[in-house]
Amino acid sequence: MPGMDDLRIRAATPDDLDAVLAFWKEAAEGTSISDDRAGVERLVVRDPEALILAELGDAGGTGGGGAGLVGTVIAGFDGWRCHLYRLAVHPDRRRRGISAALLAAAEERFVALGGRRGDAMVLAENERAHHAWRAAGYAPEQQWRRWVKPLTG
Repeated sequence: MPGMDDLRIRAATPDDLDAVLAFWKEAAEGTSISDDRAGVERLVVRDPEALILAELGDAGGTGGGGAGLVGTVIAGFDGWRCHLYRLAVHPDRRRRGISAALLAAAEERFVALGGRRGDAMVLAENERAHHAWRAAGYAPEQQWRRWVKPLTG
């Protein structure tokens, strides 16, 4: 089994998008209207550093089998706020520091861009994620609720 010394953090490229979408089906909780090839491609074209990947060993594989994609986070900065989405770690690789490494990379990106506070989209019922976010120093703000409106029919 590769050690954490083999962990590589990097920005996604357009060539990674199919693997990322497949990874999210296995490792991420819930889905979004943007969880398709066109949506993720727009993200990477608009902000090439926003989608951050964690890989172990040979980048040719995916999942927990010892090589490939093992984690993701989207670190979006709109010039005013720092937003975190899609923090996901392969189920076989959790509790090994991968999410911490991804969040450190995201936070470094935010600081370099002038960001002052990160916020995360976390499903209310995902207790496992709540523990991970708290361990990383994040806390829920109970006074806020997310309001959404789909813009496509």
